[in-house]
Amino acid sequence: MQGIDINKLLDTLLYHEKDPLLFNSSFFLFFFGFFLLVYLVSYRFNALKVYLLTLFSLYFFYKTCGWYVAFILIAAFFDYNISHFIYRSTNKRRKNALLVSSIILNLGLLFYFKYTNFFIGIVNDFSSNQINYLKLILPIGISFYTFENLSYTIDVYRGVFKPVTKFIDYLFFLSFFPKLMMGPIVRAADFIPQINKEPFVSETQVGEGLYLITAGIIKKVVISDFINANYVIHVFENPSLHTGLECLLAVYGYAMVIYCDFSGYSDIAIGIAKWLGFDININFLSPYQSSTITEFWKRWHISLSSWLRDYVYIPLGGSRKGVFNTYRNLLITMLIGGFWHGASWNFIFWGGLHGAALALEKLRNSFGRRHLVILPYSRIATNAFATILTFHFVCLGWIFFRCDTFNDSWIMLKQITTNFQPHLLKALVDGYWPVIIMLVIAFLLHSISTKSEGSFKQLIIKMPLPLKILYFFICLYIAIQFKQGVVIKPVYLQF
Repeated sequence: MQGIDINKLLDTLLYHEKDPLLFNSSFFLFFFGFFLLVYLVSYRFNALKVYLLTLFSLYFFYKTCGWYVAFILIAAFFDYNISHFIYRSTNKRRKNALLVSSIILNLGLLFYFKYTNFFIGIVNDFSSNQINYLKLILPIGISFYTFENLSYTIDVYRGVFKPVTKFIDYLFFLSFFPKLMMGPIVRAADFIPQINKEPFVSETQVGEGLYLITAGIIKKVVISDFINANYVIHVFENPSLHTGLECLLAVYGYAMVIYCDFSGYSDIAIGIAKWLGFDININFLSPYQSSTITEFWKRWHISLSSWLRDYVYIPLGGSRKGVFNTYRNLLITMLIGGFWHGASWNFIFWGGLHGAALALEKLRNSFGRRHLVILPYSRIATNAFATILTFHFVCLGWIFFRCDTFNDSWIMLKQITTNFQPHLLKALVDGYWPVIIMLVIAFLLHSISTKSEGSFKQLIIKMPLPLKILYFFICLYIAIQFKQGVVIKPVYLQF
């Protein structure tokens, strides 16, 4: 009997493809609790802390994607060494060649696993000789740690960052488990200096971490999973079977699903990092409160948008080389951003849509404020109108982002525009009132001002420890009550 229990325990510790380790899994809750106890005993010894966190991070990654963990070890080893070669080289041509080799390796791995079958499909469309698709599994998190690797070697090349002297520090930075799978995309210049600082977790970090973790759990498990599992998935599976009214509600639902899912996961990652004594920049700032697409991208997936700005848009010339080149650079940057999300024409179109919107906003702004539409008597009304318009443009993009094919996207749009059937509103409300109530709650929470959110965060920070623990378990209890019977994997896990 005892042997069976040991076998079950060992089996639990192994990777299972159908049950990857996620923040919202019960295994992670217990395992991280055990790890946190060990960490609290050892974190004041800096070297031990780094090794312990690195080992846990690599194990966490193994439990998520199996032996693909080897790729992060290979990438870390290669970029750690090549960054030193770049830093020590005084020959410009040699430095360029070294940087190019880093870019080729990192993007080569990403392109092989993520885009090979996409390009095979393009070749097959234009050729009579059909190439068989490869049986490839996308390593989880590869899009995120590839961009971190690239930003590190590029910053070393530019001379704005000195490479780390110890390999374990770089491996720790790259594999740090809270942000490993789905970001935020962390810059080495922001994270690595924190590794060797005096080990200390402040009361503010504990409180902020608690606020972010609980907010993330509520966003992901209570709001996103509930709306997704009980409505959104079913409509997007076959939009032709649903009226335009149902499709529109699904689009609104997905807008909140993807926000609560991804920002919730980011909040949990940033909160856990704070509990471990590390500060990671915030990744979302109530993006649906934006009144322009430009503002939206300053609030949505901030780590990606800032990465694209610094390593794609500005190197292309940014806005420095004339109006036409500015618009071209914006479009190229957003097309790359769309393609980064996935090997699909839908993602490319989504990126192009946002790129075109950003270019049009720049064009509009170049004519000055006198050409903007201002509603009479009220700046507040004007801003509200602009916010609603921006939100609906973003929702238009989400249709292409969420649908599997272009055909499904057009069907969804066709149903909304030609088969709306508003007389079925009462039946829709009667049939899906829990989903609609949850959606309304989600939008109301999203509309809370930054000042009010900050006040609530300060309240949690100032709570005595027993109240903090009580608050955490109340949020956990609520999440358990709403947890769906089927596992709803995070949206950005596929990227």
